[in-house]
Amino acid sequence: MKENKMGTMPIDKLIVSMSLPIMISMLVQALYNIVDSIFVAKISEDALTAVSMAFPIQNLMIAVGAGTAVGVNALLARSLGEKDFDRVNRIAENAVFLVVLSYAAFLLIGLFLVEPFYRSQTDIESIITYGKDYMVVVCCFSFGIFTQLMFERMLQATGKTVYTMFTQGVGAIINIILDPIFIFGLNMGVRGAALATVISQGVSCAWVVSFLMGKKTSLRLKAQNMRIDMKLLAPCIALGLSAFIMQSTESIISVCFNSSLLKYGGDIAVGAMTILTSVMQFAMLPLQGIAQGAQPISSYNFGAGNRERVSRTFRLLLRSSLVYSFGLWALVQLFPGAFAGLFTNDAALLAFTAKALRVYCGALCLFGAQIACQMTFVSTGNAVCSIIVAILRKFVLLIPLIYLMPRLMADQTMAVYTAEPIADGIAVLCTVMIFAVQFKKALHRLDEART
Repeated sequence: MKENKMGTMPIDKLIVSMSLPIMISMLVQALYNIVDSIFVAKISEDALTAVSMAFPIQNLMIAVGAGTAVGVNALLARSLGEKDFDRVNRIAENAVFLVVLSYAAFLLIGLFLVEPFYRSQTDIESIITYGKDYMVVVCCFSFGIFTQLMFERMLQATGKTVYTMFTQGVGAIINIILDPIFIFGLNMGVRGAALATVISQGVSCAWVVSFLMGKKTSLRLKAQNMRIDMKLLAPCIALGLSAFIMQSTESIISVCFNSSLLKYGGDIAVGAMTILTSVMQFAMLPLQGIAQGAQPISSYNFGAGNRERVSRTFRLLLRSSLVYSFGLWALVQLFPGAFAGLFTNDAALLAFTAKALRVYCGALCLFGAQIACQMTFVSTGNAVCSIIVAILRKFVLLIPLIYLMPRLMADQTMAVYTAEPIADGIAVLCTVMIFAVQFKKALHRLDEART
């Protein structure tokens, strides 16, 4: 079986083969979101504002889908390593229940909460109307995105990351083709943009479901076998909770940063923060891709009881993550203007953003260790520690520091940006200390299981 490559192929080659397709699929996803915004911007400024204001709900949607999928991925890969194929199929079947549950929640949001959500942010009727037209469609037809996210991670767990790349690529191409047709050709406006999105997600979903119900994978999704098993659902949810926290809190962090920056630095500081967020979104894609590629390898070999391959996977993940984060940090510190210049030509904003970028990314060189340790916690089934380190960085450290640092520094605007590297530095130190103890215990359990 091809899935056995995770237990036999050299780890370095395996991480590369697993990670590259994931990186490409993540880049494609990011790019076609940008293309979506470009088409919507041609409708009107209010339309673009309405779609931009939908970010918290869409971010929550991705957080729920990705969070549950990460947990399923980890448990699935570990069960494959244990050669427990009956459990593998039961996990896959319960994953479908998680998809249905997620969809039901956002269907209710789409039917009852979209208008109150927009009215809580603006009283401009045109923005509210555009927002309703867009988000009602996205939420009520969100089954495709939840299924796509879940089943892509299931394919990754079996080592078939190339198929996930094709899934994203097909969806992106369809979305880009349908956007101008629906928005302008059929004069559907933002509702057309939403419809193009859900149709492209539906096609990707149909493709990956047909693959998982076929004969080219060890997973066997069969409708007659679908049944709920809380003994499997609970660990899937627990293992995915840290990923959910990391993704879902981005909106909260953004609000905290922007409110504080607006108070001390005005519009230019908020504009710089928007650019910083965009820069980091793209710059961190390779690091996330490496970690996601290594995670099922580690889970598989942990399930197989292969101590050496688990250790080697972590060492290579840590080394490659640190090399990338150090390299990215060096480029940012040396050429901050080049990064900022990708998003603005305004001289004042460019100069301010370049300075802020250096400060904001001050501890970026260490972040590779955070990613490697946190992903390995998930891989080895340590849900508690993965949740602790996620909460520590975002809630315990970063949010309080955003409001505390301006009280401690003379340059209050730059003090807000300084919250990020201080939180990162402390979080990395704590995470590494916890990991050193817990990983040793995990490997010891593997040694005991073999004797």
